[in-house]
Amino acid sequence: MLCQNCKKREAVVHLTKIVNNEKTALSLCKECAAAKGFHSPLDNMPFPLAEILSTMAATTTTPKGAEPKEDITCPQCGMTFDDFTRQGRFGCGGCYRAFRNRLEPIMRKIHGSSLHRGGVPTSHNGESGASAPIPVKEEERLEEELKKAIDSEEFERAADIRDKLKAIRDSQSLEKQQR
Repeated sequence: MLCQNCKKREAVVHLTKIVNNEKTALSLCKECAAAKGFHSPLDNMPFPLAEILSTMAATTTTPKGAEPKEDITCPQCGMTFDDFTRQGRFGCGGCYRAFRNRLEPIMRKIHGSSLHRGGVPTSHNGESGASAPIPVKEEERLEEELKKAIDSEEFERAADIRDKLKAIRDSQSLEKQQR
């Protein structure tokens, strides 16, 4: 969207003003917004994401009265979970897998869940990035559903879920063989 003032640059500041139940929206580029005196109160203030994450990680790693958990190390980069809690950032993509069990409680605190249930991002050409849920996540979800079905003695439903799990696992092994 172009700036409603200069009509030259991309609008990055979006203002909504409501006076007497009448709504007025204004979209401006950064330069026009600055010229009109609009600026973010958070400009020039650093956002301490690393500190927030490391504090959350430190408080969720060992419950009070429990034995300290052993330190986990990422097999790819050698970073330990203690290193992550101090730095607030990962060393590589493998850290997500290595620290998964310790990260899930943190994700639940931040997002209310440790599973992504939103949309699938679109690619640059406007098409959906994936036509189906990522098989690993779908497999985990089905395994959880299977456990619940067995616990509640819904064996027909459990058999259906088992069949779906088998199909996913078969397609994954076929993909691995084709690579």
